[in-house]
Amino acid sequence: MLTLSRKAHAIQASPIRKLVPFADAAKKRGVKVYHLNIGQPDIESPEEALAAVRNNKLKVVEYAKSGGVDSLREGLARYYQGIGIEVQAADINITNGGSEALQIALSVTCDPEDEVIVFEPFYTNYNSFAVQNDVKLVPITTHIGDGFALPPMREVEKRITSRTRGVVICNPGNPTGCLYTKESLLELGEIAKKYGLYVYADEVYREFCYTDAPHFSCMHIPGLEQNVILIDSVSKRYSLCGARIGFVVSRNREVMEAVMRYAQARLCSPAYGQIAAEGALSAPASYFKAVRDEYIHRRDVLIDGLQKIPGVVAPRPMGAFYAAVELPVDDTEVFARWLLEDFSYNGATVMVAPMAGFYATPGLGRNQIRLAYVLKEEDLRAALVCLAKALEVYPGRK
Repeated sequence: MLTLSRKAHAIQASPIRKLVPFADAAKKRGVKVYHLNIGQPDIESPEEALAAVRNNKLKVVEYAKSGGVDSLREGLARYYQGIGIEVQAADINITNGGSEALQIALSVTCDPEDEVIVFEPFYTNYNSFAVQNDVKLVPITTHIGDGFALPPMREVEKRITSRTRGVVICNPGNPTGCLYTKESLLELGEIAKKYGLYVYADEVYREFCYTDAPHFSCMHIPGLEQNVILIDSVSKRYSLCGARIGFVVSRNREVMEAVMRYAQARLCSPAYGQIAAEGALSAPASYFKAVRDEYIHRRDVLIDGLQKIPGVVAPRPMGAFYAAVELPVDDTEVFARWLLEDFSYNGATVMVAPMAGFYATPGLGRNQIRLAYVLKEEDLRAALVCLAKALEVYPGRK
């Protein structure tokens, strides 16, 4: 009898994408769908990136080096050095997006049944990466009441066992938008040093911090040079999601040699994506200032609007472009589908991401959604009206 693998059965459908067929059906009925479910910015990519692709002189689209194009790695090393992260081109491996970067990082550091601590809610695909690598995620729950801040480090120590290999930290956070403090990251660094743990630092939203202080990277933690594996990407920073270019960055030479062997097994990352990424490195500081200012404005429009809706809990995020929101409904999975199948207001509805899939602990997140404030102000305001009207009439309202 033909069967599927255990892993095939264990990997969950994406809570971000699994409702797409219902959104498509709504559009076919003539309903406008405001997509707040996915982190796909409408911000234009830098002209420098687009021009690099348009003006390239390639006659043959050849395989790139497995570690990435040399000039891109050198440019990235200069970028990191400019923000106080002292790495060289040899410390960087170009990957097929940040997702592959974390997949490979787990593969080269974890054996089957090893454990990795993660703070929930977390980027839902961490679940899939763990399944693919036979790694057990050990969740520590953070809470909406304190803006999803990191818990006391004694909670981390309680979860450490002989199988613990490391801690995944996403800062600023997806799906919460939480920006962790320098002090809490330094405390986490002490735990990593004490127990000999890797820190898988997912920092793809680094440029989107809404405080006066610059982003504090785990790569800045003193004495953790061999422990930190940085996961990064051009997808969000330069609005180049479709380029599929990410990076593994580490000063641990043994780790990077193993990463290269994995990279060789999958040959290389996309040639045109690397051309776009290298071009994006020349984007001026004014590009980031304009994008950051726009996201702060969109955040405030969204959160101010949400906080006016009765029963909604919406802490103000300080990073990324996501908001984790609590709704007065019985089950946001059901609510999200109902929005697409049974509701419209003035010919429009909203697509949201239910947050149960962003937790590893069963039962958590059932009344929460993630909203991505990646749409222009006009659309955000219209989406807020739709959401408020939907909550007024939803039959499963608590």
